[in-house]
Formats: sequence, C-alpha cells, structure tokens
Amino acid sequence: METSKVIHAIYTDDDVLMNAVKKVKAEKHHIEEIYTPFPVHGLDKAMGLAPTRIAIASFMYGCVGLIVAIVMMNYIMIEDWPQNIGGKPSFSYIENMPAFVPIMFELTVFFAAHLMVITFYLRSRMWPFKKAENPDVRTTDDHFLMEIAVHGNEKELESLLKETGAVEIKLIEKEEAH
Repeated sequence: METSKVIHAIYTDDDVLMNAVKKVKAEKHHIEEIYTPFPVHGLDKAMGLAPTRIAIASFMYGCVGLIVAIVMMNYIMIEDWPQNIGGKPSFSYIENMPAFVPIMFELTVFFAAHLMVITFYLRSRMWPFKKAENPDVRTTDDHFLMEIAVHGNEKELESLLKETGAVEIKLIEKEEAH
C-alpha cells in the first residue's frame, strides 16, 4: 500500500462546485474524484471525462434479448409444442410473428435493462459487501467534495480552492491499493 497526499475541498452549492471545477482544470490541476449527493448536470464534461459507452452496451444487450426471444418462441411454439390458438396456423415462425411481437419487445427491454445494470455495477466495482469509498458522510446529504492530487503544491492549491468558494479544505494522507 502506497500513500499519497490529496486535498479535500468541500462545497455547499453545485453551481459553485461547477465554477470551481472549471477554474481548477484551467490551472492544470488533476481532480481525482468528485463526490456529490445527487447527479450534477455537466460535471462530467467540465472534468473532461470520456463519454460513456453504456448506450452501445445496452443496444448489444437488447439485440441478445431479441435473438433469445425469437429462438425461444420458435422452439416453444413451432417446433416443440405447436398449438392451435384461435385458429392461427403453427406451421412457421413468420406466419405467427405478429402474435410474438409483444414478447420480442419485452425480452429486448428485459435483457437491455438488467444486463445494463449488472454492467454498471461491475464497471463501477460496486459489488455486495463492498466497503463504501465515500471520504465524507456529508456528501450523501448536502455537501460536495472535490479530491485533488497534491504534488508539493499545497499552498498554491489551498489559496486557489479558497478563491473558488470552498467552505472547508483538508490535506489528507490517502492509501492507494494496487
């Protein structure tokens, strides 16, 4: 385990936080993480984070759900146990497809939604019984915390953060797991 120094700057307003992020990024400081009690619109862009690819994953999961629905219904309703329901022929999947559309839609949505949530949790490394990484409990209520890596520039960073409207600034020794 290595230790590194970080500064925790606490803000009480999301608009002040957004302006602070822009100023800190303009001064070429690296923001490690920002903890907020609710999603702040535009924060990812202000931090310079890459856009998410979860929509692409969702589309692929939806396609898997659609394929599973088609294969499942073809096997169940045409090959394994064909039934005469309301006089509809069960000779081929295509003849019955209008009746299968709701099931195809539902399984597409089911697979996309559930696999996207699982992907989000795995990608975020949030699994059951994982210890919370939140450095300050107030960020779950009404405070915003900006964590900035320190490389011997504590005084410069502290004065910059005070200018940006930070209500509290702390220098922390942080343990890094590799």
